[in-house]
Amino acid sequence: ILIENTETRDQPKNRAKAMQLLKSQLYDRAMKKRMEAQAKVEASKKKIEWGSQIRSYVFDDRRVKDHRTNYQTSDVDGVMNGNIDGFIKAYLMEFPEEEK
Repeated sequence: ILIENTETRDQPKNRAKAMQLLKSQLYDRAMKKRMEAQAKVEASKKKIEWGSQIRSYVFDDRRVKDHRTNYQTSDVDGVMNGNIDGFIKAYLMEFPEEEK
């Protein structure tokens, strides 16, 4: 990044103005990078509509199923108490590039 400022004949004022411009450009670049990352995350999300659920909890049949990975378990009580390691492992195996 190159910043050049010759508004006045006073070097300290020009330097201060150049630093202000540099900070502004760096901030704009950081915001643009952050917005691009956010847009990438938003694009990967599924729409909230009928049939796009991630996981089903069927208490009558004693089954919990993750629709993204097709992993299912019959330990409904364990899943409801926080035992979701199997779901996490299945997701990380299915989508390894997203574990960052």
